[in-house]
Amino acid sequence: MKTVSLVDKTEELANKTVVFDFEGTLLRSTSLFPYFMLVAFEAGGLLRSFILFLSYPLVWLVGEDQLGFNIMLFLSFFGIRKDTFRIGSAVLPKFFLEDVGWEGFEAVMRCEKKVASSKLPRVMVEGFLKDYLGVEAVVARDIKSYKGYFLGLFEKKKENKTPLYEAKAGNDNTIGIIGSHIEYIEQELFPHFKKVYLMLSSEERRNWHVLPKERYPKPLIFHDGRLAFRPTPASTLAFCMWLPLGLFLSIFRFTFGIALPFNVSAPILAFSGTRTTVSRPQSPLSLVPNEENQKGMLYVCNHRTLLDPLYIAYVLDKPLSAVTYSLSRFNELVAPIRTIRLTRDRERDRETMDKLLSLGNLVVCPEGTTCREPYLLRFSPLFAELTDDIVPMAVDVNVSMFYGTTASGHKCLDPVFHLMNPNPTYFIKILDRLPRSQTCHEGGKSRIEVANFVQREIGKALGFACTSLTRKDKYMILAR
Repeated sequence: MKTVSLVDKTEELANKTVVFDFEGTLLRSTSLFPYFMLVAFEAGGLLRSFILFLSYPLVWLVGEDQLGFNIMLFLSFFGIRKDTFRIGSAVLPKFFLEDVGWEGFEAVMRCEKKVASSKLPRVMVEGFLKDYLGVEAVVARDIKSYKGYFLGLFEKKKENKTPLYEAKAGNDNTIGIIGSHIEYIEQELFPHFKKVYLMLSSEERRNWHVLPKERYPKPLIFHDGRLAFRPTPASTLAFCMWLPLGLFLSIFRFTFGIALPFNVSAPILAFSGTRTTVSRPQSPLSLVPNEENQKGMLYVCNHRTLLDPLYIAYVLDKPLSAVTYSLSRFNELVAPIRTIRLTRDRERDRETMDKLLSLGNLVVCPEGTTCREPYLLRFSPLFAELTDDIVPMAVDVNVSMFYGTTASGHKCLDPVFHLMNPNPTYFIKILDRLPRSQTCHEGGKSRIEVANFVQREIGKALGFACTSLTRKDKYMILAR
């Protein structure tokens, strides 16, 4: 079988039906260890991921594409609940997209119809292949389960319900693309393509370019999981070495951050590796409330982590209260500022916010939930009715090892994970106070118009795209 360059065959693939090997056609890397490590850590926890890492020398020795593959499968999936497994749709798509080669992606997306074959378990790849690549069907093996728990072994027999469409022998409109590992490819499909095989080499795939984010089939707005890095064997080793120091630093930063005033704790936190960048408006009068108004200033920010109100209170260096939806009881108790959980009852929440604003300054995150990517969710317009003294605050966060947010994990650990990063960075830009012409009371604008204006101003300051997605959309997408 002749090995060819897929780049030279791109035009030939146009308007064809393609049956392709996912790992060998689209992914630039040749190792599947990072994806099993993500499953082990996100679904099984720290101990399971540590055991998988310790087994990697054995996996490498016996062959990652042979017996080592079954070892990784067993250690990652054995004992995991089947009905709550969402890693394939909530965590892995981000890492798959970052590993997709631009050249392979362009070639496959030119085809009219696509059928994907994968050696990874169906539960890991099917959601990504159908949602992001629009494949007609996925040919992959299922994992055995017993009483609702994965056993970490492949099913011996499986029904092939894959629609073959035009994939019949002698049909010149169908092309099969495979990588260098033929033994895992669906044997019932590829014998039809002996005359139209295209085989790719691992060397060619390693030289492919990373798929730019603007070329993603659809925007990656939501994803879950704690790990922010691709857990290759080398990076996992660094992770294991950093973990004890990271946990100590997290406790150290958290203790000093809440126990000392910001002007005292800031140099100490900076010495420990945290970074906070603040951009202030040119006119300091933007932060001074109207003397005729008996209420405090309302600060409206986008939501990146649970620490947003705390950082805003520190950079403003003034007492304020915060209201938020996603707040655990533990975080509410240890917060150094007054923090109130909202109930999602509009009238009750409006009374709570109005009362807090009459007592002083208030910060609110109208998105209602966090978003990690450069997008802004729809702003709830409730805040616009409370006052005309509104100051938008643009917030961004940069982490390298852990995400300080979760949709399915323990939210009380969000600050711990954020502060465990080597150099957690916060960027806060204080924008000018809303013009009177863009407010509800003096400007005559509707509350929805005010909320949309604030969203656009924050998006413009950060370079983020504004969307109409809500908290409900986020959890529905991540729960699929």
